[in-house]
Amino acid sequence: METILFISPVAADGSLPKASLEALTAAKTLAEGLGAPLAVGLFGADVAPAAAAVAACGQVYAVTGEAFAPARYATDAAAMEALAKAAGATIIVAADDSRVSRALPGVAARLGGRIDAHVTAVAAKDGQPVATRGFYRQRMTAELTRTARPWCLTVSAGCYAAYDGAPGQAAVTAVDAPVTPAMTRTAVKAIVAPSADEQTIRPDAATLFVAGAGWTKKQADGAPHTAEASALILGFLGASKASLGSSKSLVDMGGDGEAVLPFLTHLHQVGQTGSTPRHQKGLATCCHGEEPHVVGWRFITERRAVNLDAACGWAQGKADVLYVADAFAVMKKVNELLG
Repeated sequence: METILFISPVAADGSLPKASLEALTAAKTLAEGLGAPLAVGLFGADVAPAAAAVAACGQVYAVTGEAFAPARYATDAAAMEALAKAAGATIIVAADDSRVSRALPGVAARLGGRIDAHVTAVAAKDGQPVATRGFYRQRMTAELTRTARPWCLTVSAGCYAAYDGAPGQAAVTAVDAPVTPAMTRTAVKAIVAPSADEQTIRPDAATLFVAGAGWTKKQADGAPHTAEASALILGFLGASKASLGSSKSLVDMGGDGEAVLPFLTHLHQVGQTGSTPRHQKGLATCCHGEEPHVVGWRFITERRAVNLDAACGWAQGKADVLYVADAFAVMKKVNELLG
């Protein structure tokens, strides 16, 4: 019989991040489908709040201590390896975040197992565990199964609802993971992050706002208005708390020495060679809706676009609503309505 282990580090306050709670839902779904026991493995400085939150899910194993608080490959891998051995796990499910994704492949190698990342679904079919993941920017999907154990799976964010079961009193089994001085040579001195208002990439936002190259082109008066474009976009982001995306052509313009929106980087790029975000709503402005860009919108539920060209790509069935209008005028009015 399989033994499913959900594994996750805890946040600084001892809680579980949203992505981890989503992965827990995936692990619980798989365990129920297989009729297999589910265990929870947590590691960090203090796991008590997280353990209480997931008490109803099954046996909780924990590796605790200050050495396991920061994100560090050596200690993270040691903790996850110890948890997997303690639980006797044959399938390990975790969130596809940067911390776990860095260390879990090493854990799979140490345990003689295999790993598949960026999984979008896990299920039981004919009594066997099956994982689904996308290829070629999610244009095609495949169902995977393996005989090697343990089988490690990282689940992409946004594919499952976050677990919200009733908290309780968890019986935590402490697991020892020895730490040597060599494992703690890497130290986190400080975390530098923009304030909430300065951060423009917001994975949990309800709306994605995408800026295209048209924002920096010559307007009706024959001159570009990059400064005005920046003010309109940032004003909308500040009022709506939307997440910002960009077309490839716009972020590439910075390398060509052209006038650009100063707050855009390649991290904002959406499309075939960029990201594939999962927001409830999306608004595209000043981009033509060509296929390499639109493929990044696969998981946007409601799509709207603003473009002066009534025959642009968005009009070819790629958007639910197309506003044939000047994006400058539209966003100015939207910002006024948002106050």
